[in-house]
Amino acid sequence: MNAVATQLAQIALVLALAPLLTGFVRVVKARLVGRRGPPLFQPYRDLARLLRKEAVLAPNASWLFRAAPYLVFALTWLTAALVPGATAMLALGPTADLIALIAILASARFLLALAGMDVGTAFGGIGSSREVMFAAIAEPAMLMVTFTVALVAGSTALPEIARFVIGGGVGLEVSLALALIALVMVAVAENGCIPVDNPATHLELTMVREAMVLEYSGRHLAMIEAAAMLRLLAHAALIACIFAPWGMALSADPAALIWGLASFVGKMAVAGVALAVFETSIAKMRVFRVAEFLGGALMLALIGTVVRLMSEGLG
Repeated sequence: MNAVATQLAQIALVLALAPLLTGFVRVVKARLVGRRGPPLFQPYRDLARLLRKEAVLAPNASWLFRAAPYLVFALTWLTAALVPGATAMLALGPTADLIALIAILASARFLLALAGMDVGTAFGGIGSSREVMFAAIAEPAMLMVTFTVALVAGSTALPEIARFVIGGGVGLEVSLALALIALVMVAVAENGCIPVDNPATHLELTMVREAMVLEYSGRHLAMIEAAAMLRLLAHAALIACIFAPWGMALSADPAALIWGLASFVGKMAVAGVALAVFETSIAKMRVFRVAEFLGGALMLALIGTVVRLMSEGLG
């Protein structure tokens, strides 16, 4: 029962914190460039405003175009809920496998790419083709990161990895450092952050994810925006769970759970500040160079796996 309760709390927590993390990143970015910026809770207001608006659909939109926002939101919410945050004592913990999470996120990406091409607009086709091209490199990079972590921790289950790291089973690992850099690079690309993408612009030459959702409005657009916020939180929580799980509760003790919640919120705040600093200190790259950026992540993850295999062979 404790595991079920913490799992339900995790499901509600990620849904509540995702817009807050997005708003926090926007506030920090605005402060760094000397602007006042939007209020911290503006993402909540934006979602509420979109939910109140009527969804306008193209005449030739199919059932997939209508269902895709809800499916993408559900899959992304499931991913965020499976990643251990405040505690590893979750009812769905045994299913929180890294390979499974990559597959769930890939399914959400596939549905969004199909929806972008459904209406037949030029922008939707451009965005979908670019998204699929980037995914062809980002997903192998994520898998190589998974292999590296699995070689170190002996498991691909996130609760087991967190327990292994907290238990002091990891020392100074070059392979994990390379995997961390690769995972951060993939997370930046997956969330459409600068230098890969800029969701604040609608220029044809730079749009990737925004081009796929230009035809959406109202509650459909609210679901897609909420899914994007959950995806950012899921990647930040995933990095914290694997590489900085300290503070996570490993028991049902109330004091440990409170400390785990506080540490999780603190980690998300640190991740938000780091992302804001990174985005304001680097320029947007050309869209055709994103493949090189993700290729670098893939090579780093591959080198990390090879280094780990070689160290085990020498040992």
